[in-house]
Amino acid sequence: MYGNIEYSRVLTKTATFTTLIALGGWISIAIPFLPLVPFTLQTLFILLAAVVMKRYAVLPVGLFILLGLCNLPVFHNGTAGIGVLLGPTGGYIIGFLPAALIAGLFLEKRSVYAGIAGVALASLIIYAFGSAWLALSTGMPFAAAVMIGVIPYIPGDILKAAAALIIGKRVA
Repeated sequence: MYGNIEYSRVLTKTATFTTLIALGGWISIAIPFLPLVPFTLQTLFILLAAVVMKRYAVLPVGLFILLGLCNLPVFHNGTAGIGVLLGPTGGYIIGFLPAALIAGLFLEKRSVYAGIAGVALASLIIYAFGSAWLALSTGMPFAAAVMIGVIPYIPGDILKAAAALIIGKRVA
């Protein structure tokens, strides 16, 4: 362990991206006609972690979720605890973990098309987990959950995915 520079880099990037993901939750834009799901910058930093850290992006995302479960105010708008994961937005947070892994694995291919496919698939995974849990936790039909928890966020998520790819290539 002593003198292992790659281990030190992964540890430093994990701490940095965990902090950025948590800060992204504090940057929240409330959409008046959609009170259940806030618009945050967490997905930007999760995708950015995947671009920079590849498959190891699961480390900061997993640590972020663990810190939230330990009641540290890292989830959107400073919320924390198991109640957030069991609430309407919990599925999105749980979806962050497989999304980071899938995006990271695609981005290891070092192809522009694989990178675009990776961040697009990661966004779809977050949408799938989030809308499924939103429908289940609120009792609304799945189609309504998609209309509330996915459709309005697509333009912003496209911008965040593009920003993650552009910024990540400059940083990595």
